[in-house]
Amino acid sequence: MKLLRTRCLTLVAIYSLLLLTISYFLDCRKKPRAPGEQQQQQQQLLARDCPDIVAQEVWADWGNATAAAGGTGKQHIYLHATWRTGSSFVGELFNQHPAAFYLYEPMWLMWQALYPGDAESLQGAVRDMLRSLFRCDFSVLGLYAAAASAAAAAAPLSTRTVFGWRNNKVICSAPLCGAYSKERVQLVDGAVCERRCAARPLEELERECRKYPAVVIKDVRVLDAGVLFTLMRDPSLNFKVVQLVRDPRAVHNSRLKSKQSLVRESIQVLRSKSKRSQRDSKGSWLSSRAQRAEAYVSKALEVICEAWSRDQALVKRAPDWVRARYLTVRYEDLVLEPLGSLRTLYAFANLTVTPATESYVWNMTRGVGYSSDRPFLISSRDAKEAVSAWRKRLSLWQIQQVEQSCQTAMKMLGYRQSSVDNT
Repeated sequence: MKLLRTRCLTLVAIYSLLLLTISYFLDCRKKPRAPGEQQQQQQQLLARDCPDIVAQEVWADWGNATAAAGGTGKQHIYLHATWRTGSSFVGELFNQHPAAFYLYEPMWLMWQALYPGDAESLQGAVRDMLRSLFRCDFSVLGLYAAAASAAAAAAPLSTRTVFGWRNNKVICSAPLCGAYSKERVQLVDGAVCERRCAARPLEELERECRKYPAVVIKDVRVLDAGVLFTLMRDPSLNFKVVQLVRDPRAVHNSRLKSKQSLVRESIQVLRSKSKRSQRDSKGSWLSSRAQRAEAYVSKALEVICEAWSRDQALVKRAPDWVRARYLTVRYEDLVLEPLGSLRTLYAFANLTVTPATESYVWNMTRGVGYSSDRPFLISSRDAKEAVSAWRKRLSLWQIQQVEQSCQTAMKMLGYRQSSVDNT
């Protein structure tokens, strides 16, 4: 009798455990989804309670929400680049388009205000700032404008607070200013815009932003494409990423030409590395200011190449709906085949190619020479010389150093080592 009672209790315990397991599994599978922020909270609970299934379900949910937004409607494009990759030139292709509202490096204010914070710790703030700007809420600029510039502290927030405003087609065109026409494709002379365009409240710029079918932001301060995926998952944003890359040897050559201007940014990038790497990168053993600047710039390129490799690997592993919203563009392809590349770029952003924009990109890549005393100036240049200038200007040792530091990124992006590169 005692043995029978023991067996019965054992069976009851096993049956109860089985019921609890089934209930737990069904609860995980059937937990309701809520829209917006509630949905994100539900997904976090799922991640805690049901770790075995959350990854595939959350990816699927995010994909469904993003697909529901569709490829039409207002476009939000982020030009994901780094210093000296030709991003100002590519950004100008959007600045010139009549249907695009373009912002040039708005996160510059943040980096100046929070210097010397490391790049990695600023990634979340960069993402949140992007979300506000894409929603045409520019009040976020006020959080950093006063700290970034003593002059800005005494002046109200205005169109002259936006970094790069002197060359912005929207700011320098009607109805904000009559110096230029947004409908006409032509470079803006910053001196003309500064002389003729008075400061206007940012609320007026926000109203203009809401009118345009495409909002494009170009910046160089996102070092991890993963932080952009949150924006890509937001169904209220039809968000896409254009990542611009360039041959690391050409990037290094260009960075050396403007190394003094890139010291602060390079230090912030290097602070994201380990303490030992930071210590090795300080360049305290170098005597001259120019040598220290070159050391900072060279070490920062290693971090940039590592970021490129991570981005490409991340996108390669991502679901189809992510890859459909992510376009990697090589600078060399764009300037050597400008018309075909322009069509690809505009089609991705749902913008129409016009004869004027085709003529513009063709003329900008068929100029005379490449050298410039002002490396950040947008001007017409010889595309072939821009692509191959590093071969003549970098020493063999410099080329080998870059190829060694960036070999993984070069392979993933289709750049050949110089030892086998005969073109």
